[in-house]
Amino acid sequence: MEKTKVLFVHQEITPYLEENPISLIGRNLPEGIQMKGKEIRIFMPRFGNVNERRNQLHEVIRLSGMNLIINDTDHPLIIKVASIQKARMQIYFIDNDDFFTKRKSTIADKNGVFFEDNDDRTVFFSRGVIETIRKLNWPPDIIHCHGWMSSLIPIYIKRAFKDNPLFSETKIVYSIYDEDFSETFRAGYDKKMKLPGIAPKDVKNLKDADYVNIMKNAIDFSDAVIYGSEKINPELVEYVNSTKKPVLEYQSPENYVDAYNDFYDNLLKEKN
Repeated sequence: MEKTKVLFVHQEITPYLEENPISLIGRNLPEGIQMKGKEIRIFMPRFGNVNERRNQLHEVIRLSGMNLIINDTDHPLIIKVASIQKARMQIYFIDNDDFFTKRKSTIADKNGVFFEDNDDRTVFFSRGVIETIRKLNWPPDIIHCHGWMSSLIPIYIKRAFKDNPLFSETKIVYSIYDEDFSETFRAGYDKKMKLPGIAPKDVKNLKDADYVNIMKNAIDFSDAVIYGSEKINPELVEYVNSTKKPVLEYQSPENYVDAYNDFYDNLLKEKN
């Protein structure tokens, strides 16, 4: 019997970024799921404050070299990898000089100002993950997304790549956290992120792309939702409830590996 394949798409993972509740889940959840007997792959952005030398990142030449076009501009996709030896895990990093490497922070500059092109970075990261999985020819049974920079993965998988045999049976799980931001992506995000197969009605929530609407779009195209924080924006809780999708309530650090693993298994039983 083949192992269940789980793709983790994380915005933050420790030890590559500072410890916080989200980055700790990024570090510990994949290891726990792997120990449950599942096969895993893990992706995160290669933010410029990830120490490449200390963490021994190196480029994977066979996966790099593609250009992704965003707003009629070519952006080279670079794939790097590092290992957490004691956990027997590899982390794939989506990299690009302009979007990630040259900036020594994550989503805001040293003065705390939200990067104006976080919209482009979100498109690039999500598309980069999918293109790399295609090159790896690795069909995930579950894709579990964490952090708003992974928010386009659900719509891309369910619309733009729905006929790709790698993803035709994939279930999407989206974790929502208390990571709200007050800024709004630039006008035209709903057009910038589009790929063939995505209809105007699919992106109705992205015309005014603030945090809540970005999350609503991710929820729309996910099969299930997990609350990764104790406190979640009430508007999003109400929206999730209105969809009638399966929901896993917040789980403590001591319990979440078992709870998430069972949640995955139940979703896959529904598929069968």
